[in-house]
Amino acid sequence: MKKLLFLISFVSFSIVFSQNKNFEEKELTITKWIDGTLLKPLNTVKPDLAIIIAGSGPTDRNGNQNFLKNNSLKKLAEGLTNNNIATFRYDKRIVKQIKTGNVDENIMFNDFVTDATDVIEFFKSKDDYNKIYVIGHSQGSLVGMLAAKKQADGFISLAGAGQNIGDVIVEQVTNMAPQLGEEAKRVVGILKTGKTTSDFPPALISLFREDIQPFMINWMSHNPTEIIKDLTMPILIINGTKDLQVSVNEAEMLKSAHENAALKIIENMNHVLFEIKGDDLENSKSYNESQRAISPELISSISEFIKN
Repeated sequence: MKKLLFLISFVSFSIVFSQNKNFEEKELTITKWIDGTLLKPLNTVKPDLAIIIAGSGPTDRNGNQNFLKNNSLKKLAEGLTNNNIATFRYDKRIVKQIKTGNVDENIMFNDFVTDATDVIEFFKSKDDYNKIYVIGHSQGSLVGMLAAKKQADGFISLAGAGQNIGDVIVEQVTNMAPQLGEEAKRVVGILKTGKTTSDFPPALISLFREDIQPFMINWMSHNPTEIIKDLTMPILIINGTKDLQVSVNEAEMLKSAHENAALKIIENMNHVLFEIKGDDLENSKSYNESQRAISPELISSISEFIKN
């Protein structure tokens, strides 16, 4: 499952300056569900702002989950802000719910879109930024597309799927366990109609257990290639050749759906934005190796897109 899916109030808790950093850091609460970190470059009066949306699962503002610490999104934010681009990254609402012991079992995919929309609207209500860009990583790509419509000045899909998530699931199950491919396709077909089912192989329970089916149905109701067509702002689509979760084909699919989008394929970059020179074992281990630096080409590509 991990591999497949893996009140507005402005409260400033702290400001941190460092001799080794070219930015100030503020902790913000946007809504009752959303806490995050704003980085603003020093000596820049009205910078551009990039809002970073995390991928699937209980992913925090830094790109981490329990037992998986890589700080990929933190490093992305700091890299961009060192290039004079303000950044805001936030914990997904499920993270705060887990921390407070108040998990909503009825959470839906659209709740993540609502949160991202609230974040964009919060910063748009300020007069502190030149332009606002949305960067969506993995599942956050689809969330970002939906939230950015008619609100953002630019959108960046980072390791985002082009296919409907149901089709992604079928493809990955088929690749890993060919004997289960047809069953996965049948179950996904049912969920796409908006109906739940208890008729699935025990081997697929981590994907299709009944308590998460409403969330999956909601997620499957959105098709990335259809949504990206409606975006009228500048678009940059990025993927890495060593991404074990989202292939380059997914990025190419998004590009095909929007002729004006720019496509950047970064050699050897994996799903958590690290450069991998070795095999799949090194790739998998890197998900929990926070000492690694993220791809410099990623930082420069996004920075150039925003500045130009």
